[in-house]
Amino acid sequence: MQVDADLHIHSRYSKAVSKAMTIPNLAENARFKGLGLVGTGDILNPKWEEELLKYAKKVDEGTYGRNGIGFLLTTEVEDNRRVHHVLIFPNIETVREMRERLRPYSSDIETEGRPHLSLSAGEIADLANELDVLIGPAHAFTPWTSLYKEYDSLKEAYGNAKIHFLELGLSADSEMADRIRAHHRLTYLSNSDAHSPMPHRLGREFNRFEVEEVTFEEIRKAILKRGGRRIVLNAGLDPRLGKYHLTACSRCHTKYSLEEAKAFHWKCPKCGGRIKKGVRDRILELADTDERPKDRPPYIHLAPLAEIIAMVIGKGVETKAVRIVWERFLREFGSEIRVLVDVPVEALADVHEEVAKAIWAYRNEKLIIIPGGGGKYGEIRLPEEIRKAKIEELESVEVELPEEKPKQRSITDFLGAK
Repeated sequence: MQVDADLHIHSRYSKAVSKAMTIPNLAENARFKGLGLVGTGDILNPKWEEELLKYAKKVDEGTYGRNGIGFLLTTEVEDNRRVHHVLIFPNIETVREMRERLRPYSSDIETEGRPHLSLSAGEIADLANELDVLIGPAHAFTPWTSLYKEYDSLKEAYGNAKIHFLELGLSADSEMADRIRAHHRLTYLSNSDAHSPMPHRLGREFNRFEVEEVTFEEIRKAILKRGGRRIVLNAGLDPRLGKYHLTACSRCHTKYSLEEAKAFHWKCPKCGGRIKKGVRDRILELADTDERPKDRPPYIHLAPLAEIIAMVIGKGVETKAVRIVWERFLREFGSEIRVLVDVPVEALADVHEEVAKAIWAYRNEKLIIIPGGGGKYGEIRLPEEIRKAKIEELESVEVELPEEKPKQRSITDFLGAK
């Protein structure tokens, strides 16, 4: 069987997270999205553990369920260099044991969803391995709290400690991550890191697992590539839509080449803000291969359905007009993932032809992408050639997409000379 899973989210006990992040809300919106499995996130927080046990029932070791949606016991922790790591636990007893083992190294493990630890990446990984907890770097390339913000290699971060997966994050995909040879042995996870249960956040990135049943043990085998269990698809944002894809100012979001940023000593000449190195440039710094592992599953670029609808009808993503169209698609086809990935475009057109064209363009990499950077998400645009075409003509439409890379500019461009 196949199940779509988002294994990295946060609860209402983490900072800057919606108070609507509750187990009942997560179960309801996971169903709308088409997810069969969700990571609990924040499970080291005792209050969040209490809520999980109140609203979900144990269905297997390390696996809980509510209204047909499975939950695995997961969390994110921050180490002594502000690097984040994702943990997946085999059972609730191990959660409690790790909480006690970590208590001397954390002042906020009882209160924060994402606790800070005065331990190194390697020390956290050693403890995880001792307790049979799966561990890997969270959003490995983002420039704030990631592995490659702080280190130049897995070895430098974790030493000899074993890790089991690498989370790509919103600004990278499998092809980008495979430019680093040391990653080839690892399973990639594409998760949302959602701070809101809304379907344009929850499941905006997900993994399609091939397993025999929806349990921790089956997911563990898939991550470790054992017994024929495996990930058959990673899905998520086009990396260019991520907030940190290109090198850009974190205040005014002006984009720079890596050479420009270095020349300006990482200070924006337009506004004085801090320039943040983009994921693309960081990966190119570390790239050591053009080869890809033969067993790497495909990665499909998607955008949340509400964002596609908002682009087409020209309304805000959380407006009533967008919600009406979104609900029509769900009534007809059952879930957002089915609409985005599986339903033929001709059937989608019976609900809303313009949205169907946009989904076709996304599936076929023919949307105009305005890349994100410096903390600002990228934007999507539907080419006029596709907007004007009939559904049956889409395959023959020729679209000339704009150049992705930022052009080299002179210093007068930045200083406002006329």
